[in-house]
Amino acid sequence: MPTYKGFTTQEHPHKFRLTDFALVKRDLLNHFNIRKGEKLMNPKFGCGIWDFLFEPFTESTKQSIIKEVAFVINYDPRVNAEAITITTFEHGIQIEMDLSYVNTNQVEKMLIQFDKTSATAYGIY
Repeated sequence: MPTYKGFTTQEHPHKFRLTDFALVKRDLLNHFNIRKGEKLMNPKFGCGIWDFLFEPFTESTKQSIIKEVAFVINYDPRVNAEAITITTFEHGIQIEMDLSYVNTNQVEKMLIQFDKTSATAYGIY
């Protein structure tokens, strides 16, 4: 019996239901795709990584991105971050996380790419 139930129309064109860890990862990706200040009545919700996409990738920028990632993950009580790795790729910033699902202590990797060319964060599970 799943603990968390939800739905999505992304990536699963014929299966709309998501449960447990799949739902948590979809919710995290949605959170990463909302810029701070975009959510009505909650200007602190969202992700500030978008502000760093066109900045030089220095150690200071990297630490600021890690803080933003930690903020998003800590916002969701269903997961904990075991490890966060920030790198660049051809068109943006790549974040690799080891996420621990609180209910089962299951650990999975989640890779997100923030793409400068399309202004979208893509989740690669």
